[in-house]
Amino acid sequence: MAARYRWASLALCSLLAFASNVLAIGQPTCVAFKSSHSTFPVVQNRKATPIILSPDEWPGVQRTAFDFASDIEQVTGVKPALKNVTSPHPSYSSYGSSVIIVGTLGKSSLIDEVVNRTKLDVSSIQGKWEAYLTKEVANPLPGIKSAYVMIGADKRGTIYSLYDHSEQFGTWFTALGCLLRRSLRSRNIGVSPWYWWADVPATKHTELFVDSSGCSHGVPTVKYRAIFLNDEQPCLQNWAFGKFTNGTGAPLTGSPFNHFFYTKLFELILRLKGNYLWPAMWASGFGLDDPLNQPLADWYGIVMGTSHEEPLMRSTPVEWDLLGTGPWDYSVNAQNIYNYWVEGAERSKNYENMITIGMRGAGDLPLPAGEGIPLLEKAIKDQRGILMNVFNVTDVTTIPQVWTLYKEVQGYYEDGMQVPDDVTLLWSDDNWGNIRRYPLVSERNRTGGAGVYYHVDYVGQPRDYKWITSSQIEKTFEQMSAAVARDATRIWVLNVGDLKPYEMHSEFFLTYAWDADRWTPTNIGSFVHSWAKREFDLDDSDAAEVAGIIHNLTRHNARRKPELMNSTIYSLTNYREAENVLTMLQNLNVSSTRIYNKLPSQTKPAFFQLVYHPVHASLILTHMYIAAGLNNLHAWQGRVSANDYLAQVEYLFEQDYALELDYHGILDGKWNHMMDQTHVTYFPDYWQEPQVNSMPYVTKVQSKKMPRNGAMRIIPEGTQGAWPGDNIHNCPAGYGCSDPTMTIDPYVPAGNRYVDVALGGIHGFDFKVTSNVSWVKISPTSGSLSTDHPDQRVFLDVDWDQVKGVEAAHLIFNATAPTQFQEWRSVVPPGYPSPTVVVSVTLIANHTVAPSDFKGFVEGDGTVSIEAAHAARNTTVKGLTWTELPGLGRTLSGVTPWPRGGDELNFTAGTGPSIEYDFYLFNTVAQGGNVTITTLVSPALNGLGDDRPLGLALQIDDGEAQTKYFVPSATAGNLPDGWDGMDGWVANSIIEVPMVFQVQPGAHTLKVWMIEPTVVVQKIIIDTGGVLPSYLGPPESIRFRV
Repeated sequence: MAARYRWASLALCSLLAFASNVLAIGQPTCVAFKSSHSTFPVVQNRKATPIILSPDEWPGVQRTAFDFASDIEQVTGVKPALKNVTSPHPSYSSYGSSVIIVGTLGKSSLIDEVVNRTKLDVSSIQGKWEAYLTKEVANPLPGIKSAYVMIGADKRGTIYSLYDHSEQFGTWFTALGCLLRRSLRSRNIGVSPWYWWADVPATKHTELFVDSSGCSHGVPTVKYRAIFLNDEQPCLQNWAFGKFTNGTGAPLTGSPFNHFFYTKLFELILRLKGNYLWPAMWASGFGLDDPLNQPLADWYGIVMGTSHEEPLMRSTPVEWDLLGTGPWDYSVNAQNIYNYWVEGAERSKNYENMITIGMRGAGDLPLPAGEGIPLLEKAIKDQRGILMNVFNVTDVTTIPQVWTLYKEVQGYYEDGMQVPDDVTLLWSDDNWGNIRRYPLVSERNRTGGAGVYYHVDYVGQPRDYKWITSSQIEKTFEQMSAAVARDATRIWVLNVGDLKPYEMHSEFFLTYAWDADRWTPTNIGSFVHSWAKREFDLDDSDAAEVAGIIHNLTRHNARRKPELMNSTIYSLTNYREAENVLTMLQNLNVSSTRIYNKLPSQTKPAFFQLVYHPVHASLILTHMYIAAGLNNLHAWQGRVSANDYLAQVEYLFEQDYALELDYHGILDGKWNHMMDQTHVTYFPDYWQEPQVNSMPYVTKVQSKKMPRNGAMRIIPEGTQGAWPGDNIHNCPAGYGCSDPTMTIDPYVPAGNRYVDVALGGIHGFDFKVTSNVSWVKISPTSGSLSTDHPDQRVFLDVDWDQVKGVEAAHLIFNATAPTQFQEWRSVVPPGYPSPTVVVSVTLIANHTVAPSDFKGFVEGDGTVSIEAAHAARNTTVKGLTWTELPGLGRTLSGVTPWPRGGDELNFTAGTGPSIEYDFYLFNTVAQGGNVTITTLVSPALNGLGDDRPLGLALQIDDGEAQTKYFVPSATAGNLPDGWDGMDGWVANSIIEVPMVFQVQPGAHTLKVWMIEPTVVVQKIIIDTGGVLPSYLGPPESIRFRV
């Protein structure tokens, strides 16, 4: 809990440093709610300033102006007049002395008249893709005293100027630092881009003004910014059938994705500063299903495209299966496929498109073996000929085209396939958020440029993930910042699956693509804070808490996708890992419930969808799996409480479905079916979704029969065994085992040990715990167990002032019951009475002591575990410094050389930037003078090619540095060994890089040297012989005197 609030405080501090010039998320300020000498009234004294446009304006701008007027009405209750005005005109006084003038430079005769009349300087946007400016202008037209002009360099520039004003919000504040008193005041226009898609209500204001100086935006970082609807069955398709059809889909495909659906989506994309769409393609054909789909996309201002497997604007294989002739094989059926492509080009030629070229085999599979490169080169040559003929141009380079280097297609390119220079190369990630390759320096001068196809949803190996949000924006920032640095900024496409529940991540992706320069490692956390304020109209404290909730939730789901969860992923015995994970989620649920309950009724549906549901759903699923694991473990240990965990699993399984119904029922079923995705209990070693949700495997113990070894079960921390009796985990032989022994030292992160006392049968009992030494503090020292209270945890603390060196304590767990079975007795030390059941536990306390002048991490529990951000020193070489990426990764954050840089510098060990950690050892592995240092690195691929494999170097003190390249080469278009499988890099969301060093006990310094860029180090584990199996590794060691 405390960690969550620490993170929220850091996020708020980051926001305060960033918010002085930010209003809309990542955008400059232009809105006010009080009149001043430097503001222009939009609504004042219940009167709205009219909005005027020219009749020759783009239809998409005309339509957006209507949205803009409606947004103002939503906020203020007053709707401005919206009028088309012919220019030139002798006098415009009939429209009022003050107006808002909207238009596109060079398209709107009204705007051109204003510019010519006032000599307004528009050089900052003229001829610049999607740029805009707004400002107050005096005497813009005859009869008008003042106008607020909103001018776009092109159609979408004008559209974005309108939507940007609709969305804007910001913070006025005075702050001398995060420890000083702040005065903050929210300023929200309150029309979220998600007002329809997530039911975010508008924030109300009686008056609305804009700054006279206005605001502006230049050319976006990424030219084409897209989302891709994919994997849309069962959720999106089923929902759309109910929402946008009368039960009957498109005539040929049955698809529900008609123009009623797409116009809602077009508006959302534009409000999010996107401009490009790959439409739904499972059993759907965008240009086939509804004849209004394509013209309306163009009318709205959306650039249409198709996915990597759908050349020349045809939904393939859907349209081919319906209308094509013969096999989808260009080597044997070229003419029929050629004719099919011609029809696609003809159908789309009148609209703004980005044409996908190339092809894959039938079913989105590779082309026939041995035919890939020559066949694909011929197909692309023919496709470009089709474009020249259909578009009636002699220069095909004027038609935007993209070739997606997806899977084996990347291999064709790297094996020498020639592609025209004007075609954009769209590099892909591995479907799990790790970009396979970036443009090399030699590839960055191509006229077509490069881009990235990225995923937050996927169907395929090693497992589908499409149920709930499970990607970190911090990871996306880390990967896409490297893409920006390497000029992969022509096209970005995000595979968003059903779109919901990836709302926030989709917005972040498009926001970063819109203006990457505004976002840095130090302010990335402010995005979620700003998003929470806008969506839910929260104060800064609650917004910071929501930011912490989202941060921890997405960390949890990203470090192990929910679809990859099972009952033993998190250790049930070591480092209290499973219970800590569960406690974290329970705290998030408490926080989200508290905020949900205090919100006004109109805001609750949005909060439910965007925060409460993903938190609660993740808690239910994780709790269910952990409870199933404990059920099986406790049954193995002979504990009656196994049956309680069985009941928990059954209850949680039903709660999972009940929460799904709650989601489907909000707002009278508006989102019915959107959570239809199955997600509980995937089959082992199989990637595809289960046909139905099925409860995790559980068992039951016979609680009515007396166990043969007595009613009391003793389970020390860190073991799957149980005493008394035989258990394979009690000792290697599995029988005749001695009583358990535990160890503890002053630097154990938890600070204590525990022993579980458990009921093993129908009869309850009383127990007492005694010790032969005074330095063990036992809590509690006695208790009573029954079927209603079958377990009691007994904590063992040590008074280290009483312990000299290594000492042992003998703890006696003494159970008495009225009808105790006496077949087996533990060996009891002399001098102790012989009760019905007794188990002796030995606690060995090793009072290790670090020198008084040491500062750094101290070995405890046989390990030193270090979060990479907690360095003692850092160096800079050639402008590169190891820099923290807050929030990234499985446990705390990551560190990486920054800036990402396009110079592609690399180093040999000892010559580049380093980051250092001081640590103190008492032991080595088996006291043999060796330790194993495992560096936990974020999953990544050799983005600069396999001849530049990712690597790092470690050095202890002044010893010889070791360099390790940890991503092996892969055959062209394939992924490296270690990537795949249920225990692979992407499944575990980590790469482990072990190295063995000779090192003796004492104080040491570990140096991590940069070898290659884009390596992200999350955690370092130094194993002196005590590291135990777990998913996240040992918790961070005690950091001494820091």
